[in-house]
Amino acid sequence: MKLAACINHVPDTAAKINVAADRMSIDKTGVTNVINPYDEFAVEECLRLKEKNGGDVTVISLGGDAHKESLRKALAMGVDKAVLLKDDGVRDSYGVARGLADYLKEISPDIVFFGKQSVDYDDGAVGVMVAEMLGLPSVSVVVKLEVAGGKAVAEREIEGGREVVETTLPAVFTAQKGLNEPRYPSLKGIMGAKSKPIEERPLTALTAKAALVQMQKPPAKPAGRVIGTDATAVPELVRLLHEEAKVI
Repeated sequence: MKLAACINHVPDTAAKINVAADRMSIDKTGVTNVINPYDEFAVEECLRLKEKNGGDVTVISLGGDAHKESLRKALAMGVDKAVLLKDDGVRDSYGVARGLADYLKEISPDIVFFGKQSVDYDDGAVGVMVAEMLGLPSVSVVVKLEVAGGKAVAEREIEGGREVVETTLPAVFTAQKGLNEPRYPSLKGIMGAKSKPIEERPLTALTAKAALVQMQKPPAKPAGRVIGTDATAVPELVRLLHEEAKVI
């Protein structure tokens, strides 16, 4: 079975993010980057499918040299091959999806996994866009997956419950937290990953479909108000929730 996991290199979720002076990017001072947390579930699921069904796992990332750090972590986890689709420019979701789809079309995997979203921009768009570009079925926010006989049965999260979807392979899936528990790379894996090659494929620039206009932090949370200390405050509280907060 040929498996592929697409990963992103993103700011650590524990980092404090500030907008840079140009208001078009983040201030990278003191910010460390890591493999996108949802993508770890994608890599782990591919490794488990390989262990169960045989085959090989290729991990792919689109970006600059910094992305090699996350690719090496995936190699340390046990993937067979790492590919950097090198582009130092800024791409929108369409541009990222186009670059990934073009490469995936070349290698024709049976299963492609993404994290359900990347925690930097939170669009949740790239995985399903790649599926559309490749003409493949896709199942998003997957929390359970069974593969056998050229078919896959996936459970996905929906509002208030779960939905069970059956599809033929090849197919694209996006991983949700709870799908598995990603393994920690072993010391042997970490040492071995340092010497493993990362294939680099240069990409040509692509005209974006969307343009970033400006970044800004959300407004500061206003100070709270004490309406009252007993039951007589309830009517005023209800009025404020209805007229000002507009939550009821």
